[in-house]
Amino acid sequence: MSRFVRRRPFTSVLLLLLAVLLGWIWQERVALWAFPDIISAYTAKEYCSCRYVMNNDVGYCRGYVKQWLPFSGFTDDDAAKHVTVSGMGRSNSAQWISERQGCRLQP
Repeated sequence: MSRFVRRRPFTSVLLLLLAVLLGWIWQERVALWAFPDIISAYTAKEYCSCRYVMNNDVGYCRGYVKQWLPFSGFTDDDAAKHVTVSGMGRSNSAQWISERQGCRLQP
């Protein structure tokens, strides 16, 4: 093994970095698996709060929840005060409950 390292130092370093990266991914697999859900859930909840709790206009709230990772679907039912957002293959909804309770993510 030491001859390989001496003959190919860059390849050895890259293999070591790859092993470390794979180890980190394995360690954080639960958090990484939950990440796609966070995008749509955050957007739905924050938009609902911005729009129906704080009573801001649509344009302001769209800008408020804009993220680096875009969402693919967005539905705002003004009459029912219900927001559904899809992004990264996941979909989440938030519903305005009351003035006192605000918005809640739907299960």
